[in-house]
Amino acid sequence: MAKINIAGHELSSGKTIKDHIHVDGTEIHIPHIIICGEKPGKTVLVTAGIHNAEYVGIQAAIELSNEISPKDLSGNLIIIPLANRSGFENRTMSLVYEDGKNLNRVFPGDKDGSAADRLASLLFDVFIKNADAYIDLHSGDGYETLIPYAYYVGASPASDIAKKMVDCVNASYCVKSTCTTEGAYNTASMAGIPSVLIERGQLSLLPKDEVQADKEDVLNILKFLGLIEGEYKTYPKTELREFSDDAPFTGCWYPEKKVGDKFSKGDKFGEIRDYFGRPLHTAIADTDGVLIHQCSSLSIIKNGPMVTYGVIQKQDAC
Repeated sequence: MAKINIAGHELSSGKTIKDHIHVDGTEIHIPHIIICGEKPGKTVLVTAGIHNAEYVGIQAAIELSNEISPKDLSGNLIIIPLANRSGFENRTMSLVYEDGKNLNRVFPGDKDGSAADRLASLLFDVFIKNADAYIDLHSGDGYETLIPYAYYVGASPASDIAKKMVDCVNASYCVKSTCTTEGAYNTASMAGIPSVLIERGQLSLLPKDEVQADKEDVLNILKFLGLIEGEYKTYPKTELREFSDDAPFTGCWYPEKKVGDKFSKGDKFGEIRDYFGRPLHTAIADTDGVLIHQCSSLSIIKNGPMVTYGVIQKQDAC
């Protein structure tokens, strides 16, 4: 059997690798862990911190990297606990520090571009393309609340397997995404790699129960994929079609609903006011749906996130 080489490391049975890889043309070094199972099997990638203030996934990935042993695995598990390291170290929220770009909007990247483009190119070419399946961990940013849910790309060549991976996530909702570009899991999906994005956690907080739930989801998917022995669980879901309304003004935001609330057409999401308390915009639902994440800070920025909601498509479809 041909040896697998990833990030300059030859993968061999029973070995755990902890290292950094340098992004050419930048000062960025990305931590990665490769756990090589004692038995053969698939190679699965887990990333966190593509949005660097989404802490639940980052901590879950760190803990998994220290808790999973080669003797537990059939195949190889690659964990990147902090993809946007420079953003994390400079508290830029969702942006790469060096160029201000959202890393999850530039995949598959450009090795000759700016820092975010180069970083995305390395992540895609070195890690994602070498995976048989991919799990990307996200949360609500510092100003966002959300309910747990998961995405898969409906139009991808690997959507059947990705749907089964989503079914292993302990959440009530999933989004069958129509976005096929720019994001890490989206681009991977269109390259034929079964990929899912899990959303759990909010407001850049770090509750232990949410970290544990993220870990359990990853382990459950690894059981489904055959990397870990044991029966995997499946969780019925309601499939949503996702819509987002961005803020038409900068000002103060006063939401009137909580994430997870179901709403009807004509219901009020909230109001943007100026700094004298005068109304600038009233956000009204133009359909029935469920609120899955929203801006929950007083500050809201023109053309920035305001509310994201799902329109129910099918029950128990994912």
